[in-house]
Amino acid sequence: VMFGFSIKDLDAREIACTCGGNDGFDRHGPWCGWGEEDFAKRSTILKSLVEGTLVIEVEMILAYPSYTFPLPFIPDNPSACNAIQKMFMDEKSADVVFQIEHQKGDSNAKNERKKAKTSPTTFHAHRLILQRCAPQLAELCGPIENNSSPVSISIPDVTPVIFHHILNYIYGGEVPSKELEANAKEIIDATDKYGVSNLKLTAEACLVKSTTIDVGNLMDLLLYAD
Repeated sequence: VMFGFSIKDLDAREIACTCGGNDGFDRHGPWCGWGEEDFAKRSTILKSLVEGTLVIEVEMILAYPSYTFPLPFIPDNPSACNAIQKMFMDEKSADVVFQIEHQKGDSNAKNERKKAKTSPTTFHAHRLILQRCAPQLAELCGPIENNSSPVSISIPDVTPVIFHHILNYIYGGEVPSKELEANAKEIIDATDKYGVSNLKLTAEACLVKSTTIDVGNLMDLLLYAD
């Protein structure tokens, strides 16, 4: 920091000031804060008092541009709290049950016949947490009713694996980096639809970092980005 100061009298006239450079600022380091020798005569200072008060005008500027750290592109998980994480898949306290159908191509359903016989995967959740972290999912639950039984919601367009990652993130967990890289597009699509914006940004950053753009995939990537 460069600094300069001056003594003003009753009429705001400058009586004494630091020598400094051409711009009136001292260029001493921050450790040199003892002032100057023979800055002004005592008699001059006493004559400049304004109703018994010495008026000193101080100016300071940064000697060097300050470095500011950029804000992270990927925001922190807003649910990163142990109390919330412990509620993940807690059947006793849940008031919402999501039924996730096994889709063709899923590791648990190799063909259409097996898909028809496979029971949906069940995920237990809480309206209040969904309202804060996944508003679109919360809207699917409908209004709160005076009913002790949890409301059941069917999710037909997301695999159980992807939905598990999303719900785990909503409750403060993290998606493993390998899983995030392998399922980035699926996570982006699902989080975009159900309003989990922070995880969507995380998956988008992972997709950009892990994707090599070439002639073969350029058009597909442009269409996907659009």
